Amino acid sequence: MKKYISIFMAMAVVASSCDKKLDLLPQQSVAEEVALSSDANVKKVLNGAYDAMSSGNLYGGNVLLYSELLAANGEIRWEGTFNQPREVWLKAILTTNSFVRDTWLSAYNTINIANNVLTGINVVNTADQNRVKGEALFIRGAMYFELIRLFAKPYSAGSVSAAPGVPLILTPTRGINQSSYVARSTVEQVYTQILADLTEAEGLLPNTNTVYVAKPAASAMLSRVYLQMEKYPEARDAANRSITVATANGKSLASNYAAVFNNSSNSVEYLFATQVSALDGANNMHLYWSIPAYGGRDGDVSIQASHLALYSAGDDRLDLFYSGAGDIRSGKWQQQYKVLPVIRLAEMYLTRAEANFRAGTSVGESPVNDVNRTRNRAGLGSLGTVTLADILLERKLELAHEGHAVHDLKRLKLSADGFAYNADKMVFPIPQREVDAHAGVLVQNAGY
Repeated sequence: MKKYISIFMAMAVVASSCDKKLDLLPQQSVAEEVALSSDANVKKVLNGAYDAMSSGNLYGGNVLLYSELLAANGEIRWEGTFNQPREVWLKAILTTNSFVRDTWLSAYNTINIANNVLTGINVVNTADQNRVKGEALFIRGAMYFELIRLFAKPYSAGSVSAAPGVPLILTPTRGINQSSYVARSTVEQVYTQILADLTEAEGLLPNTNTVYVAKPAASAMLSRVYLQMEKYPEARDAANRSITVATANGKSLASNYAAVFNNSSNSVEYLFATQVSALDGANNMHLYWSIPAYGGRDGDVSIQASHLALYSAGDDRLDLFYSGAGDIRSGKWQQQYKVLPVIRLAEMYLTRAEANFRAGTSVGESPVNDVNRTRNRAGLGSLGTVTLADILLERKLELAHEGHAVHDLKRLKLSADGFAYNADKMVFPIPQREVDAHAGVLVQNAGY
């Protein structure tokens, strides 16, 4: 059977048999010997991986939205007419939820494209091989991190060596056969692979890389993984490496909080962002959080008084909220066709602060000085000392509605809307179509 690489289409993991129809060249697909035959073509496939990762189902917004809806806790409401996000908000997700299904498929499609790039590294120009491999490894590691955080019990729940994670697929899928049906690896196995991918990526990537993934982004993603695992010294060190390289190469906190958001190009604070323009790119955070006056829907997500009450008087971050379409909205996602930040420098300062505090260290900077960086930028005075509660509140306010909510809630073992951090309904179901296609192989999550 002739092998093809589908660059933009989801993996055909639900095909029931392998027949001659698979010999037909799919639209937007190219034969393997063409796609991976030259430096230029492998780099085009890599661009396809970025395109897939930036879809609305992934870093084009939905994975950020899911995190905020799952951890709503009366601070935000889903007001929209779409029932799929409402199910997430209510923690009453059907196994046929199309948003959940499409995020699963889009993530595995992106992983498959990255796997294809990794098999073609040898034909890439020698000078670019490390960078291309590092970018592909970052993309694969990041996608597995999003999958494991959404579709499996949190690392903080324990029993990671037995708890079901997600299927690990580390080679390209170019046709359907018995080997295409992969069982779920354990949570521990998936995290081990994520760390391996991101660690290798960090060592291979350049310090700067225009709008593409660079070393500080890989270090930052590693810090997220270690923080989720409650490995604080490792999270501290990864965040510190990210800060050190980023600031040495021109990155800094934006001059004021409002300047961080609604930008047509990358802010000086962004370590990685989804590029959006009127011609390309998705920003579903704008779509669902903004209002018709700014090109959004009907204000599907509203901000509640209980969240606003968390801010001190004089906090510039409070000023970014605005009234529109009958309720309070987040100004972070107000404007249409703006870049969507995925990782920014402020997060790294706050991760370093928390991890240093927990470890009783001051690697890179003291916790109080790191916290004061973001407080001062928000127009607040400096603290003389900080507690863990101070740091966590600063993190919550600084990073509000950017996709961190449920992941912080789970690692801190808190509850959301009456659901414990490790409750079955705080985990997405494996899409029913995948369970059906992998009958007897892909086991559904508990509670579904």
